[in-house]
Amino acid sequence: YNAGGCSHKPEDGGWGRDNRPVINVSWNDAKEYTKWLSKKTGKSYRLPTEAEWEYAARAGTTSKYSWGNSISCSQADYNYTDCNSKGTSPVKSYSANSFGLYDMHGNVWEWVEDKYHDNYNGAPSNGSAWTSGSSSSRVLRGGSWYDSATYLRSANRNSNTPTSRGYVSGFRIAQDK
Repeated sequence: YNAGGCSHKPEDGGWGRDNRPVINVSWNDAKEYTKWLSKKTGKSYRLPTEAEWEYAARAGTTSKYSWGNSISCSQADYNYTDCNSKGTSPVKSYSANSFGLYDMHGNVWEWVEDKYHDNYNGAPSNGSAWTSGSSSSRVLRGGSWYDSATYLRSANRNSNTPTSRGYVSGFRIAQDK
């Protein structure tokens, strides 16, 4: 925000800055940031597609989580009741997946480029974003510090309006070559 990347300074509850993921940002905010970052750096940044996000989260596996089919509080930031999570954790608090990516499960829901559809019937087969259709909602992936383990599964998805903000939503970016 201070560098000019976003017109909205997100409220962070004291745990959404520095080495923690940004929180309380909408899909529109995330898009605004990637546009700004691309212009500032001269490189092409964007939100990942839903297919790219799931590929990255799975890291070559077919299990519920990149490390297997069960989860514990030592593997991801989730479930504020059972794991005593009271907000996001610093990035890299948990082990990376086999692709070297951190926090693909839990911490914050991550906006992706795609519009939300109830199922994948008619989805692009080449991994590109699914931006057609009548839905105005956008897809979020990964689950958050607030959610139960079911929401953290690699295949799980959520949706919200592009203007919705919350203490459980953030984003990750992709860079094109």
